[in-house]
Amino acid sequence: MIPVAEPLIGEYELKLVTEAVKSGWVSSKGKFIAEFEEEFAKYIGTEYGIATPNGTAALHLALVSLGIGPGDEVIVPTLTFAAVANAVIYVRAKPVFVDSHPDYWCIDPNKIEEKITKRTKAIIPVHLYGHPCDLEFVIEAARNHELYVVEDCAEAHGAEYKSKKVGSFGDISCFSFYGNKIITTGEGGMCLTNEEKLAERMRVLRDQGMRSEKKYWHEVVGFNYRMTNLQAALGVAQLEKIDEFVRRKREIAKTYDSLLKNVRGITLHPEMPWAKNVYWLYSILIHSDNYRINRDELMDVLGENGVETRSFFYPMHIMPPYKRYVANSQFPVAEKLSLSGINLPSSVKLKEEEICKVARLISHAGIS
Repeated sequence: MIPVAEPLIGEYELKLVTEAVKSGWVSSKGKFIAEFEEEFAKYIGTEYGIATPNGTAALHLALVSLGIGPGDEVIVPTLTFAAVANAVIYVRAKPVFVDSHPDYWCIDPNKIEEKITKRTKAIIPVHLYGHPCDLEFVIEAARNHELYVVEDCAEAHGAEYKSKKVGSFGDISCFSFYGNKIITTGEGGMCLTNEEKLAERMRVLRDQGMRSEKKYWHEVVGFNYRMTNLQAALGVAQLEKIDEFVRRKREIAKTYDSLLKNVRGITLHPEMPWAKNVYWLYSILIHSDNYRINRDELMDVLGENGVETRSFFYPMHIMPPYKRYVANSQFPVAEKLSLSGINLPSSVKLKEEEICKVARLISHAGIS
């Protein structure tokens, strides 16, 4: 089976993790945690990094640190992983869903203003499948209404908006280092910010609400949202390879583009002129009016031939836990994308012959 995603872990990762094990510092203390925080923040272009056990915890920590809570509203795209809405619900705020942009699939900035009310406190733009949001318009809307911006960069390590890395625009940005992400710590996440007070607040809340200078004195109710030294050691090693990983992701995308560009009924993974897409998962749309079979049938064909695929996320507004937050809104673009989108194998370990196999199967399946 050719997997959708697979981490590339080598000798250097083994060396640093072994060093962490031998040091005895295997939990939430040890030199690799601070090193990973500092180096990842530097790579993205921010002042402070606060490592967390996963990306969902990073989102939750960000919202709590910004003081978002009961009665507040947070604008989120409906087409994304459920962790985004879940984090909003954790703080007892209301997720307000926005449709996708038809050209690049992220939150449609032209539809944000109409969703802003006097209760709105923040916007969470999600850089979906590696492509940046149009951040200029998101940030403009936030400034006009004095809202926070929390960037969800879980799928977009190294992506750029107008030549500047995503994750360096928001009040806080959140990353995931799950096993299928561009770099991984197994599980893991991080919050980045340029504001010292925010960074300190997140560190206190991450460590059960305990201040570092007064051990076991708790001024607020916090969380156990710490990353282990073992995870951080893996992250430090992976970070040294991130530019190569991004280069390979983009190379894979170009190969897919060249092999699939003439196949009728397919929309290739976009890259807008203002964006650098890192193609976390190379994704296409299947239009069954011009393609012989529908998306699900194509996934079956690929699976039968040893190729793993993923369908796009379900829009959150159609799923049981989130329907209660939707009134009479319509989300036609997100619904269409969800029904027609497919994520193809995108691991940096992919061989050229494997990419050719996937493309050949897609091409043949579409011939009537």
